[in-house]
Amino acid sequence: MTRSASVLIMSAVFAASILTVPTAARGQTPATDSTASTPSTATPAAQTASDDDDGRLDLAEPDYVVINLPTTLRLPVHGGTFHLTHRFDGNLRDGSFSDQLSNLFGIDVGATIGLEFRFGVMRHLEAVVQRTNRSRAIQFSAKYDGWHQSEALPVSVSGIVSIEADNNFGANSGTASKNYAPALGVVVSRTIGGRYALYATPYWVGKTGTNATADGNTGLVGLGARVRVGGSTYVSGEISPRLGGFVIGDPEYGFAIEKRVGAHVFALTFTNGTSNTTYRQIARGGSPGHLHLGFNLTRKFF
Repeated sequence: MTRSASVLIMSAVFAASILTVPTAARGQTPATDSTASTPSTATPAAQTASDDDDGRLDLAEPDYVVINLPTTLRLPVHGGTFHLTHRFDGNLRDGSFSDQLSNLFGIDVGATIGLEFRFGVMRHLEAVVQRTNRSRAIQFSAKYDGWHQSEALPVSVSGIVSIEADNNFGANSGTASKNYAPALGVVVSRTIGGRYALYATPYWVGKTGTNATADGNTGLVGLGARVRVGGSTYVSGEISPRLGGFVIGDPEYGFAIEKRVGAHVFALTFTNGTSNTTYRQIARGGSPGHLHLGFNLTRKFF
């Protein structure tokens, strides 16, 4: 990817995230800070119905990922989201400042790009498909957001099942049957006062080996946090230590600065890997001695 093309993409994405603000809609209307709001006069039944609205804006949890790890944010029935991940290949920890400046902090070196779409199939159930240009991997997953934090339940819990394969899900590989990577996971979150969100994501991922015939499995626990530092500005971070099985490299980690504008969430990311957006890629870990500039962009359609 040329420098001019990369800069053009970044400019277009930033402009879209900042300037494109949809009209008020369910789940997209800006909400006031819960710590400063006046007491509600709604009846208990009405308050319960509002809390159980899958499309309602959650100030502490604006996106369906922390950086790479999933969150417990729910999706309304027949609602959809588009999610773009972009990780520049240049290593910010390699070379001098002048070297980094010469290739615009890795933007000139190329990028790993992921495209994802999710759809609300039925109440609390999301269907997700993601494709990344790294190994032409495609991942299909389903997420069930069955338990939502309330006065009676201190945490939200979502269950995830997925399967992925390289080479366009094996369409271009004679050994595709040996390259399917299933995954099972749970996301547990706790939000505090509309400002803080904490995440724990235990996962089992199969076929995490580095070639089509490898049978390694990996267990990991992703840990993440997000803090709202302004009305619609956030900082977030995550790390995914592996507990056992096939383990290479360092644990995947990253941190980001995020901005929510209407139905958009834009995040400027820094990660220790360029291909850590699918569950098998997360299980394989990050690259020792690496730090990569990138961004996420999410657009909600509900």
